[in-house]
Amino acid sequence: MVPLASLPESSESRRQAFEALRAAVSGPGRFAPQTPRERLLRSQVAALDGLLGGGFPWGMLVVLEGRAGRWSIAARLLAEVTRGGLAAVIDDGSLYPPSLDRAGVRLDRLLVVPAAAPLGVARAADILIRSRACKLVVLPAVPLRDAVWMRLASLAHRAGVIAIAIAAQPGTALAAAAGLRVHCALERAVLCGTRGLWCTFAGFELRAELRKHKRAVGAHANLWAVDAPAGAPVRERGLALVQGGRRAALR
Repeated sequence: MVPLASLPESSESRRQAFEALRAAVSGPGRFAPQTPRERLLRSQVAALDGLLGGGFPWGMLVVLEGRAGRWSIAARLLAEVTRGGLAAVIDDGSLYPPSLDRAGVRLDRLLVVPAAAPLGVARAADILIRSRACKLVVLPAVPLRDAVWMRLASLAHRAGVIAIAIAAQPGTALAAAAGLRVHCALERAVLCGTRGLWCTFAGFELRAELRKHKRAVGAHANLWAVDAPAGAPVRERGLALVQGGRRAALR
């Protein structure tokens, strides 16, 4: 707040001060105010966080969609949240906790709620979000009515919780209710070892594209997710992405 004593006295002085302020906030390179850093959940993957303007916004229904890589991103977010708090996953039977453990998720701080039927998933998500005990809730994208998805999005906004729906292809209702949609597509596989039978799967290159975002719809980044022993020969070595001149990796 500017002290009253420091305001210009004459109308001409006030006009000049206003013009100077308007030039300062609307000059080249100025944009709409960005989301404060404390209101973003960073995945710690530089390319992905950069694509999103710093990270995933709190208080939003997010859709991770596509055929591959969705759980790799969700696991990174779960790992970040469980470092100092609680998170929840509504499990429809496809959850594999050892993979989350390898990704750094604190399983002792992860609440797993089994629910497969759409009504059960909706009820579990409603209770978890309204409780505000878990700052991140991951759920399967089951078929629900428009009003139900809109209610979950509204609850997430009021509670400051990120609700992530994992979907191969989101329905119309979910796509409309979500504030952020990230489409994940497999670019190519990466193999470790020599050619032929003596190869093991080492990881993949993932393309993440913004399907819905307030900043830049259609923008994308490639993420290199590889887990190979140090010094091991890796085929498709040239698949490492270049994002702003740097290699990004999911580890």
